[in-house]
Amino acid sequence: MLIEKRLSGILELVEKNRSVTVAELMQKLNASESTIRRDLNTLDAQGRLVKVHGGAIAAGSVYSTIDTEVSAKQDMNREEKLEIAKYAASLIRPGDFVYLDAGTTTELMIDFIQQRQVVFVTNAILHAKKLSGLGIRTYILGGEFKPVTEAIVGEEAILNLSKFNFTKGFFGSNGVNRVTGFSTPELNEAMLKKKAMERSRECYVLSDVSKFSQIAPVTFAEFDDATVITTKIPDSSYEDCRNIVEVSKL
Repeated sequence: MLIEKRLSGILELVEKNRSVTVAELMQKLNASESTIRRDLNTLDAQGRLVKVHGGAIAAGSVYSTIDTEVSAKQDMNREEKLEIAKYAASLIRPGDFVYLDAGTTTELMIDFIQQRQVVFVTNAILHAKKLSGLGIRTYILGGEFKPVTEAIVGEEAILNLSKFNFTKGFFGSNGVNRVTGFSTPELNEAMLKKKAMERSRECYVLSDVSKFSQIAPVTFAEFDDATVITTKIPDSSYEDCRNIVEVSKL
């Protein structure tokens, strides 16, 4: 295939799907990995797309570089979050040992939890208070308190996680993207999420549709490392993803 035709094909796929992996481009354009990576370098240098680890994203994709205060996020996309939280809570079974990440959607989960014969570990003070108020045995991680997200983070919290083995983990994420994975603005919080995922047998990321258009500076897991619970997929590029649960279709 001529280089100009190949470059046009890459741009068409990126513009249509907003993101694309190197593997997808190799298959669709019948080109080698080295050729695709060279083409992506060319298009990135021209400012026509943004090359990222494992593929490319559309130029002008939304970057979320600063955490938003919890109070400001609580009412954002609330109806979607309630649907997601209700379904996520239904996945908890008697005897589960659960990690519950800080976040507004994970907090809403607590209102829908029916099981009491479970144990929770969380890095959110408000989550711990609500869980304990329901009579559920709850542990809270020790470490540095981060006021913006009301989360416990830092080396001490990561060390605490190293002793646990969770049956299920429920997480928030600022960015959800097939290429860049799950991402968040701040390194300490990203490292905590990463460790908690590593200690969880089943991982779930709770994400309303708006998060699919976001990319944050620090990736804490690859896209295939967790099941995404959302109300609906944002576009056709995610239709073949087997790790997405659309609660609106259940």
